[in-house]
Amino acid sequence: MSFTNHCNKIFNMAIQDYHVKDNIDTPINNPFERGSIDNRLYLKCWIDTVQWHFEDIIRDPHIDPVEALQLKRRIDHSNQDRTDLVEQIDSYFRQLYGQVRVLPDARLNTESPAWAIDRLSILALKIYHMKEQTERTDASDEHRQKCQQKLNVLLEQQTDLSTAIDQLLEDIEAGKIYMKVYRQMKMYNDPATNPVLYKK
Repeated sequence: MSFTNHCNKIFNMAIQDYHVKDNIDTPINNPFERGSIDNRLYLKCWIDTVQWHFEDIIRDPHIDPVEALQLKRRIDHSNQDRTDLVEQIDSYFRQLYGQVRVLPDARLNTESPAWAIDRLSILALKIYHMKEQTERTDASDEHRQKCQQKLNVLLEQQTDLSTAIDQLLEDIEAGKIYMKVYRQMKMYNDPATNPVLYKK
């Protein structure tokens, strides 16, 4: 099984587990060993899934402003957790391929493996929810058909992205591409660099 097939299997598990209760306050029950890459992948997709529903809720035009502000704070926290997890997944790859002899003509990729895997997790969510739309009994045939066309594109995109990630990992393992990871420096989260915070 390719690495991305493994990822997609875990992502689908996390999405299915969340939708058992379909509640943003459901505690996570990660079935994988703490510290393992599978644990990190499951947690990554769980966070993405909860945030997907945060984003649905906050777009309610009748949401209470106080509730909306509280939810915005949760979204901010979730975004930071998501970024931290991507960096943890990249650390896994750096350790995995740390002893690879990089070829003299090795190239640098535009993004790290973990940020591509981040997009794969989001794609799994898009596919799940678009499939839901194709099965709605309260929607028109036209709506279901349009959503089926979008679902077909998403499935093709998932195949293409999975292939590209697997090829990237193969090239890193062969020394044809080298990893260079930059940590995310979100200035608005840092009291020392956000002027609204440090000027108070």
